[in-house]
Amino acid sequence: MALISLKSLGVTMSAPLFSNLDLIIGAGDRLGIVAANGRGKTTLLRCLAGELDATSGDITRTRGLRVGHVEQSVPGAQLDRSFHQVVADALPPEQLGSELWRVDVVLDSLDVPEDMRDRPMRALSGGWQRLALIARVWVTDPDVLLLDEPTNHLDLAKIGQLETWLNALPREVPVIIASHDRAFLDATTNRTLFLRPEESPVFSLPYSRARRALDEVDASTARRFERDMKVAQQLRRQAAKLNNIGINSGSDLLTVKTKQLRERAERLEDAAVAAHRERSAGAIRLANRGTHAKVLITLDDPAVETPGGTLLFRTGKRHICQGDRIVLLGRNGVGKSRFIAMIRAAIAEPGSEESVKVTPSTVLGYSDQALSGIGADATPLAMVSRRFEIGEQRARSLLAGAGVAIEMQEKRIAALSGGQRSRLMLLVLQLLNPNFYLLDEPTNHLDIDGQEALEDELLKHQASCLLASHDRSFIRAIGNRFWLIEKRRLTEVDSPEGFFRSVAATER
Repeated sequence: MALISLKSLGVTMSAPLFSNLDLIIGAGDRLGIVAANGRGKTTLLRCLAGELDATSGDITRTRGLRVGHVEQSVPGAQLDRSFHQVVADALPPEQLGSELWRVDVVLDSLDVPEDMRDRPMRALSGGWQRLALIARVWVTDPDVLLLDEPTNHLDLAKIGQLETWLNALPREVPVIIASHDRAFLDATTNRTLFLRPEESPVFSLPYSRARRALDEVDASTARRFERDMKVAQQLRRQAAKLNNIGINSGSDLLTVKTKQLRERAERLEDAAVAAHRERSAGAIRLANRGTHAKVLITLDDPAVETPGGTLLFRTGKRHICQGDRIVLLGRNGVGKSRFIAMIRAAIAEPGSEESVKVTPSTVLGYSDQALSGIGADATPLAMVSRRFEIGEQRARSLLAGAGVAIEMQEKRIAALSGGQRSRLMLLVLQLLNPNFYLLDEPTNHLDIDGQEALEDELLKHQASCLLASHDRSFIRAIGNRFWLIEKRRLTEVDSPEGFFRSVAATER
């Protein structure tokens, strides 16, 4: 049964985000919405929730339908409330006395520890805040659940936990997910909507299979368009020849035939549909200056510790060689970011870490989760032009190519979207021209096109890198070595799949 029906729905801001969208959402649907950053996913969710009116078309909902919309960030007014209070606040006042037990049932289903429930929201990690938002909506017992980027800030354990929770929900409750996490979409959806300005295809398949089907449709459309254009050109050439003969001979019949050929060409051209071309959110380009050194970094069993001196793990004797793309695997808190910070310090100040030897020709490209390498107060134009001593015109051109539009180049970096800041950071890495990349969660804020572009660049340049990521698709695409941190030791494993399975198993 259709719970929500969309007919010719469209939203136009400065340009169309989507148009003529026909979609039926019913029981059992697990729908993934896929689009580039800023291309309408959040807008469509707000339309489905009844929070925003579409520019054109209609939305029909069954009478009394309760739609639960999980947004991306915690409202400021809730930051000083505890986890438990934030969820309880979603209940109608008349239910607070008699049905407060429902809050604990939902928190239990999400495996929220007892000691976490009384902590204020502002003291929680982004991952726990995200789970609080989900719990806050689910406690209202919605008939349809909308999730906007639900895996943002979640580690692999919490992503696995969320996948298990979603897959255990009653099948009569449709779930609609806007996400850039390819592996998560594969694990939780059975339909995929590719949101586009003109026509938005829908496939009854999870993301990866739907993407292959979409690529085939796009390729077929491109071939058909090219064929129709060739036929139209041939008809116009024939018409031109007949027209010349008709003029010279004075034949009315040839004049009529010329007109008919031109009309056929026009009909073909009018009916031909060009293949969709995704408007880029900004190019991602990397560089690799190379080095003659085979070994870039030698680890002589250094200890990785907390700021207070507590041992997290020891690395053993290891080498990072040219061409290695090493992925750090491990649960949150095992010390991945501390290890990355140790390597960074050893490169920045040779000799500062006795057990970490760095080849002098190593040039670092570093990016952390907070994108601190680009700051927040400077403008993109000032930061790029001054840091790399390039002229304003060159800086503007590079920024525009990276997705920072002219009107944003002289605003504070803090005003940029997450996707724009990620692309700006990657532009900085390109200009540094390193031969070793140290990356902590590099796909945060990148849309799927951006993730794939980053993968392509790292592979194309045969870049040496050490990285930590919770993005399983990215890990699988990039890694050629895998270091697992557990039980206070670092060991090398052949594949990340065993770690992925162990995380998923403990969250079931």
